[in-house]
Amino acid sequence: MIESNTTITKCPECGMKRLFWNKDKGEVICRSCGYVIEDKMVDFGQDWRDFDDSGSQSKSRVGAPVTYLQPGLSTEVGSKADLSKIRNKSKFYRLRLWQKRTANSIEQNLNHALSELKKISSYLKLNAHVEEEAARIYTQALQKGLIKGRGVERMIAGAIFAACKIFESPKTLHEISESSSIDEKDVVKSYKFLIRMLSIKIMPVNPISFVAKFGSELNLSQKTQTKAVNYIERAMKKGITSGKSPNSIAAASLYVASLVNKEKRTQLKFAETAKITEVTLRNRFNELLKELGIKVKVD
Repeated sequence: MIESNTTITKCPECGMKRLFWNKDKGEVICRSCGYVIEDKMVDFGQDWRDFDDSGSQSKSRVGAPVTYLQPGLSTEVGSKADLSKIRNKSKFYRLRLWQKRTANSIEQNLNHALSELKKISSYLKLNAHVEEEAARIYTQALQKGLIKGRGVERMIAGAIFAACKIFESPKTLHEISESSSIDEKDVVKSYKFLIRMLSIKIMPVNPISFVAKFGSELNLSQKTQTKAVNYIERAMKKGITSGKSPNSIAAASLYVASLVNKEKRTQLKFAETAKITEVTLRNRFNELLKELGIKVKVD
């Protein structure tokens, strides 16, 4: 088998250079003697064909990509955009209603879950890859029958929390709970259930990922944020961040850095920004001062 761009200069039988390539049959034939030089020639080039009478400008060989947010081609009766062109509108709505009723339970569940995911994603301003990962986790759980009896909203919130941890997106449990209207305990239960049943390995979230977010909300300078990152790196080397919530470590480091750089903010502001208690903030703050040997004056 040879490719179509292989150079065949003359016929090996008669020596003439009058060759003909039959593209449909993949044959190279000598026009002089009829000798078939190659009968399994493959054309690896583009095969553009346009069936549009008006002539299409875009000659794409494929359709839209199939993603977990848009799971394949789904049958849909008509489009609301073409409603003005339809004469029998009552029949149009009736057919759309029956199409929705006859959809299988998995499609209905997935449609409801994806609409809930898009709503939460819009509220939290999640990145596209985090949203896609959450949809992938939920779809896998749905295919394995793990969603039944546990509530779509709870499971999608747990999937989003898992996706945020996988990509180290600086979203706290409180934010996900608030955006989904699901209690924090239920979000954690769904999250733990999903990662256990789907064998998802979650690495500990790096507290540094929260520094820029908290620093921006507290209107702290870049110098202070950089110093806070330095404190976190030193704390991680000493192992004092293990078992501590990443947002509390980030908030405490920013609090220490703000005192050093004399950009004072109240403990209440730091606690509210990180969604932790003032007691937790003070505990992490004292641990950092003790372990890193930092001396600051607290009013």
